[in-house]
Order: sequence, then structure tokens, then C-alpha cells
Amino acid sequence: MSLTVWEVTIAALLAVLAFDLALAFIRRNKETSMKEAAAWTIFYVSAAIAFGYSLGIWSTTQARGEFFAGWITEYSLSVDNLFIFILILARFKVDKTKQQLVLLVGIIMALILRGIFIALGSAAISRFSWVFYIFGAFLLFTAYKLISESGEKEWKEGKLITWFRKKGASPLTIVLVAIAFTDLIFALDSIPAIFGLTKDPYIVFTANAFALMGLRQLYFLLGGLMNKLIYLTQGLAIILGFIGVKLIIEAIHGGGTHKILGVEIPEISTQFSLIVIVGTLVITTIASLFVSSKSKVAE
Repeated sequence: MSLTVWEVTIAALLAVLAFDLALAFIRRNKETSMKEAAAWTIFYVSAAIAFGYSLGIWSTTQARGEFFAGWITEYSLSVDNLFIFILILARFKVDKTKQQLVLLVGIIMALILRGIFIALGSAAISRFSWVFYIFGAFLLFTAYKLISESGEKEWKEGKLITWFRKKGASPLTIVLVAIAFTDLIFALDSIPAIFGLTKDPYIVFTANAFALMGLRQLYFLLGGLMNKLIYLTQGLAIILGFIGVKLIIEAIHGGGTHKILGVEIPEISTQFSLIVIVGTLVITTIASLFVSSKSKVAE
């Protein structure tokens, strides 16, 4: 993308963040209702869909498909991360009237950190093609860990949080650091995952931005529903494993190898990736809600 496109995009993002921050500050002593959270969630989802569709008009249809695949993947990974955000806010007993502002500031910090990650990842990919092997192997390992360690999620204080405590930092500061640092850890699998769907840093950044911006309102909307999505982790493991395989296949093709033992190595298109991602999420969500409803009836 051209420098002008980047400038316009960042300016628009800063304007939305400034408006959101001002609104959150004004309403800092009010709880967020389900109706308000639903309205803002619809707004951010609609904005992402409109932006993705427009990419096919002023850019390419390939860019449109890559954005939607990346945004849906990042959004679904972010939903899984909400479990940890809920635990952090509960652990530090953050007042419900302050949660909106705390989450927004934490997400702004996360956006900055992810921007740095994306820049580093893009530079590494452009210079070293073998990075795809590392990204692919890491995603396969992450998928294995998600499946093997699936169960009740927990959050433990790391050394960084302990250090802030010893320095006498306020609970609010510790919460902000915990949210930003936790998101940084999550970015270790989400950033390689989206690079497996697109090599365009602009699409990687915008997909992350739209996913993170919508995450805050989703926290208030899905807070009571999170425990019912019992198969979400397994679904995300399948998606990460699939993208990991895709990355390794692309690395093999990039090295000039198109056959192994006389067998043609298939290329995985963006359209097929989108079908796999959406299909997996739909199946795991329906299965989760069905099993959860049956368990509730049985009780």
C-alpha cells in the first residue's frame, strides 16, 4: 500500500481512538449496559465488513479475501483471550464503572505493541524466507498445546507484574500492564497466524486493529456467554494448525520445490482458507451451545 493510504488509515484510527477515549472518560462512572455493548459491537463489526468490502474496490479482490480471513482469525483468537481479561479484571476487583476505560487504554497499548511486532515480522519475512518454517512450526506447536492443555483457563501473575507490585504501583497501573503484557503474549501466535494468510503488512495491521477495537465491547456483551463456548479452544487449535501447515507449504514452494516423491504439493488459496476458518468457527460454536444447553437441561 502507498504511504498516503497508510497515513489516511492511521489518521482515521487515531480519530476513532480519540473519540472512544473521550467517550469512555466521560462515562467513566457508568456501567456499560448490554444494549450499549451490542450497539458498539455491531458498529465495529459493520465497520470491518465495510472496510473489507471496500478493499475489493480500491485495491484487489485478493486483498479483500485476505483481510476477511485475517480479521475473522484475529477476532476469534481475541474472543478466546477474553477469558483471561475477565480473570484479570476479577482478580484485581476493577469496578464495573471503570472497566470500559481500563480495557480501552489496555487495547491502545496492545495496538502499539502489535504494530511493532507486525513491522518486525514483515521485515523478517521480506529478508528471510525460512522464517515461514519457524512461524509454521510454532503455530503447529501452539495448536498442540491448546488441545493438550484444554480445560479451565487461569491467569497467574508473572515476574513483570510482581515487579510493579514491589515498586508500589497502583492497582489500576498493574491491571493496564497485565492486559497489555497478556495481549503481547497472545500476539506471539496471532501475528504469525495472520502472516500465514497474507504477506501484506497493511492488511495484517488493519485486521488486527479492527479485531482489537471490537474486543472491548465484546467483553461486556459475551461476559456471561464465555463459559458456554466449551469447544472454542479446540476450534482455534484446528485453525492455527491449518495455518501452520499452510505456512510450511508456502515455504516449500518458495524454495522452488513443488513435488515431494513425485507427489504435487497443493497450494492453499485464500478462499479455501476462509472457508476452513469460518466453517470451523461455526461448527465449534454450534456444538458448544448445543452441548451447553443439554448440560443445563440435565441439571
